[in-house]
Amino acid sequence: MSGRGSLGGIRWWFPVVTGCLVATGALAGDVFRFPTANHALFEPNGDAAFLAPTPGRTWESGSFGCVRTDKGGPRLHEGLDIKSLTKDGRGEPTDPVLASAPGTVAYLNRRSGASNYGNYALVRHYVERMEVYTLYAHLSTVQPQLVPGTRVEAGDRLGTMGRTGQPIGKERAHVHFEINVILNDRFTEWFRRHYPNERNDHGNFHGRNLLGIDPRAVLLEQRARGAEFSLARFLASQPVMARVLVKNPRLRFATRYPQLVRPNPRVDREGIAGYELGVNFNGIPVEMIPRTAAELGGLTTHRLLSVNEAEWRSHPCGRLVVRRGQAWTLTGKGDELIDLIAF
Repeated sequence: MSGRGSLGGIRWWFPVVTGCLVATGALAGDVFRFPTANHALFEPNGDAAFLAPTPGRTWESGSFGCVRTDKGGPRLHEGLDIKSLTKDGRGEPTDPVLASAPGTVAYLNRRSGASNYGNYALVRHYVERMEVYTLYAHLSTVQPQLVPGTRVEAGDRLGTMGRTGQPIGKERAHVHFEINVILNDRFTEWFRRHYPNERNDHGNFHGRNLLGIDPRAVLLEQRARGAEFSLARFLASQPVMARVLVKNPRLRFATRYPQLVRPNPRVDREGIAGYELGVNFNGIPVEMIPRTAAELGGLTTHRLLSVNEAEWRSHPCGRLVVRRGQAWTLTGKGDELIDLIAF
């Protein structure tokens, strides 16, 4: 089955997949707010007062994107490290950390040693019928009354800023804030099949199953457009880094994010056999085109179609594809990501 709608003059194709839960509407007040009292991002030249850099680096290292490095080169930082404004007599942060939008608590980690994120909260939101998650990490404490399923409003306190998890000095105490999409609600099964000897302490909310959207860009775009801001339009406008065919007519990501599905008239006549995915540098399918069996050819699982080399060069930290000679191929990380999306 399919339904049709419009967004900003663009026609969209909404798949309905039997057996998958689809949100029927957006929550009221689905505009993202700052997760702390630090709003310096909106001040002239305020980035340095807003973001906590890594030692010896500028504020950019506390932002989203290819702003970190490791032995393999540029490394992705999937959120914002927002600076503390208040400290106690010992120099520890005391800033309240607040829900950025209305939603429900999806997951809480109160075992700081179980993750590099330390103590953190994950909140589920429905924005324009899309399932979106905000994450608040390195908390010193999580509010004791919170449990998965607790309803929160924008501005409700989730915990207190801290520096749990990886080593973080007092001078750069911050909350690590993310806006994420979720790849597959069968992640636990996928992980058990691919990593039978590894622990998964976080179930479907394992870090591999959450991909970040740039919160700084979202907040700035939202401020610039006001009531005209659309998260779906923001996602759909992200540059496509690579195109991949997948053979799965019941793609769960397409069900969860229908605004990112584009029409294909052949599917109405011949039926759907899979999808063409346009993924950004971070691996998010920002465009999905349903494809027929004839269009997939003899595809058995998935296949890389093309690469936007300019986008690949400008965002090397994604590490999803690599060029060998004149041919492009998915890396091990890229192959695993597409396998998870298509699972």
